[in-house]
This record gives sequence, structure tokens and C-alpha cells, in this order.
Amino acid sequence: MTDPSKLQLLRESALAAELSAEQAAVLADIVTVRDLKDEEVLVEEGATDDQLYVVVSGALAVAKRVQPGGKWLNLQVLTKGDLAGELAFMGEDPRYAALRAAGPTRLLCLRRDKLEALLGREPLIVYRVMRAIFRVVHGILHRMALQANELTNYIFKQHGKY
Repeated sequence: MTDPSKLQLLRESALAAELSAEQAAVLADIVTVRDLKDEEVLVEEGATDDQLYVVVSGALAVAKRVQPGGKWLNLQVLTKGDLAGELAFMGEDPRYAALRAAGPTRLLCLRRDKLEALLGREPLIVYRVMRAIFRVVHGILHRMALQANELTNYIFKQHGKY
């Protein structure tokens, strides 16, 4: 039986964008909810992890330590609706940065092996979840390309904006 509150959190996320109510209930059975305290480290830099995280509330910082044991440098702060760990979820590369809570944070967590276990009996759910992940990654790449273009224009004083 699916937890109704977990199902509702999932339905509000990008992962369930293309899922029917029944499909979302199947996916909700394999996701977990995790609450983090302020500054709690979810995944250390260099660690391998097979989970995809959806920020439900609060904020999750993609961060590196300035020096071992030193101060944190936030590279990006993810907020409600953002995915974290999508690239590590797809492959097995070590994390280039840590994931740590920036205040009390709630996450939905999806393990790769649990999603893969659905392939035999619910391939359409897996396909639609993967489409959702790739849509998010595409949006990130698009935004990065726009930012790189803006930076290039700024450096070379192009297009009369600067």
C-alpha cells in the first residue's frame, strides 16, 4: 500500500510528470523520503552513489571544501523541484562535489536498482522516469550554454551590451 503523503510528494515532482495515477503509485512504492538537518552531508565528494534525489523542501547545496576539513564553498544551491545526482544515478562516476543540506531539507530518494527492477513488469514507468530525468538534464545544459554565451559576449565585449 502506498503512503498517500509520499505519493503526493512524488506527483508534485518532475519524476511523475508523465505518469498516470496508477503508475505514480507504483513508483511511490520504491521511493523513500529522507529528512536532513541543517549542514548534514548527504553524499561526500568523491563517493559513489546510486541514488537520484528530488528536493521536496528546503535546499541542497552542491559544495566543495576549500581545503580538507575547511570551509564549504557552495557551487550551486538546489531548491524545491530540483534533481540532484542525476548524472551519478545514470553512471557510476564518483561525485565531483558533496551534497549537503542548506537548512532543514526533505528529499525523495530513488535507488537505481529499484528502478531497474521495474523494467520487466513496468517498462513504461521506467521509460517515462528516464524521459523526465533527461528533460531536467537538457534544461541544465541549455541554461549552461546560454550562460557560456553571455560570458563570452562579456569577455569579448560583443553585441553592444557591455
